[in-house]
Amino acid sequence: MQIETHGHQIEVTPALREYVENRFERLGRHFEHPCQIRVQLGLDKPDHKAEATVNLSGKSLHADATGVDMYAAIDLLADKLDRLLLKHKEKMVDHHRGEGIAQNGAFN
Repeated sequence: MQIETHGHQIEVTPALREYVENRFERLGRHFEHPCQIRVQLGLDKPDHKAEATVNLSGKSLHADATGVDMYAAIDLLADKLDRLLLKHKEKMVDHHRGEGIAQNGAFN
């Protein structure tokens, strides 16, 4: 998993970059193949804003979150992305679940 962290009118300190990487590590457990995550941190006064785009093979997922401080915004963003990836993964699995099984449970 490749994580790019950028700042919009804010300097991304090494502590913020490390915090983003630590929080987003758990997102890698959803998919075996590599994915790219682009995180943009910014200040939307009086709130702090964090946005992320996850590029999967053939699909792009986007989420954003605001918080009273940057760490809270990053936490909310990581939770939102976790839910988005779970939803995407369930769609991929459920898409083929009903094929090959008739109404009575026997295979076609």
